[in-house]
Amino acid sequence: MVSSESSFGKLLKLATLLFLLYNMPCQAQLSTTFYDTTCPNALTTIQNSIRQAVSKERRMAASIIRLLFHDCFVQGCDASLLLDETSTIQSEKTAFPNVNSTRGFEVIEAAKSAVEAVCPGVVSCADVLAVAARDSSVLVGGPTWGVKLGRRDSTTANRAQANSDLPGPSSNLDVLISRFANKGLNERDMVALSGAHTIGQAQCVSFRARIYSNGTERIDAGFASTRRRGCPQSGGDNNLAPLDLVTPASFDNNYFKNLIQLKGLLHSDQVLFNNGSADSIVSEYSSNPQTFESDFASAMVKMSDISPLLGTNGIIRRVCSSIN
Repeated sequence: MVSSESSFGKLLKLATLLFLLYNMPCQAQLSTTFYDTTCPNALTTIQNSIRQAVSKERRMAASIIRLLFHDCFVQGCDASLLLDETSTIQSEKTAFPNVNSTRGFEVIEAAKSAVEAVCPGVVSCADVLAVAARDSSVLVGGPTWGVKLGRRDSTTANRAQANSDLPGPSSNLDVLISRFANKGLNERDMVALSGAHTIGQAQCVSFRARIYSNGTERIDAGFASTRRRGCPQSGGDNNLAPLDLVTPASFDNNYFKNLIQLKGLLHSDQVLFNNGSADSIVSEYSSNPQTFESDFASAMVKMSDISPLLGTNGIIRRVCSSIN
């Protein structure tokens, strides 16, 4: 009789354990294999779409990487930046750091549309953007990294947070460090991610104060003179200049070499090498491109992990600019 009760007790414990395990909430996580069974061609489809866009305009690679940065810093990496203005949504596109500045939305929409044709309602816009940023880096000679997937899309946007949390072209070093730290990114991450300015262009309005600073900025005189030719003191706000004057269409470490020569285009670029705490990191990256590319890839993975919507949170948008 004792042995019978003992066996029954063991069975009861096992049944209880199985019940608890079955009913425990599953903690959803990002994974590089998230779509391997539900949409095995997702990554190839996105890559082909981004390749077409970058082959048409090489600058688009920088614009796509910037889109991910501006998305992840507001509500996390949830594609909130991609939502258009409606009666209930204050679009982040019209926030000061984004208006007339962020671009490439149509490229992400095209990539999403291509994925929808293959796997309707499976792959989020947030994941399309994260993959597109990685592919953009590779297409201009930059590093690659494993993109963790499984993000879902927000049903809201936050223009106020875009205005408060995104650093601007006139930000000082302490502001940059603080804004990135608020998102879980350290100073080294911040400097590495700033290296995305090895590609792309900036508008005159964002660097005019620096090139006409009359001695208040640390800037090479010849470089300032060159940039003034395309950026008058008044007018021409949208005139463009390359962020890296040496190899503006290739991902390399010349951006950091420029900073050491006091040829950073934006104030927020040059403060990284301005007798401050970031000087040593800039020097390291300027002399060791492999270290920069490795750190950039790692920092992009970290940034892509900021507060994603997982599991049953959020939705999978069919069109990235609107809620289903």
